[in-house]
Amino acid sequence: MSVQLREIDVKNWEQCIRLSVFENQKGFVADNCYSLLQSKFTEELYPLSIYNQETIVGFLMYGVDPDTKRKEMCRLMVDKNHQGRGYGKEAINQLLELIKNTYGSIEFYTSVEPENVNTIKLYENVGFIKTGEIMWDEVVLKIQL
Repeated sequence: MSVQLREIDVKNWEQCIRLSVFENQKGFVADNCYSLLQSKFTEELYPLSIYNQETIVGFLMYGVDPDTKRKEMCRLMVDKNHQGRGYGKEAINQLLELIKNTYGSIEFYTSVEPENVNTIKLYENVGFIKTGEIMWDEVVLKIQL
């Protein structure tokens, strides 16, 4: 496995918006097309594609929440044809390294629908802990970098 985070650009944006999750996961994550548009009209949002070698397998986005001013991962999705292979976990680890190198030792946040138990387990596996907060009807988790 050779996972890389890459910028979304003129060469890969169309591939990115074609990625999708299983039907029962669609309520857990915004469509990539929406996320890319959001990143163009909201300050401090940074979309990235997740590649395995030369194949785009997923998408994530991080930035600063306009309400809380916290740095956070606000999107993570792995295409339904590529799930269960460790791409999400590796992408999160690479993002955490990027955040630490960019911002130093900070608290970094994410949130997830309470029913999305697999993703909660994934986040806890890489070191996030539940804060006890519920925001946007989602469980809030954080990690100290």
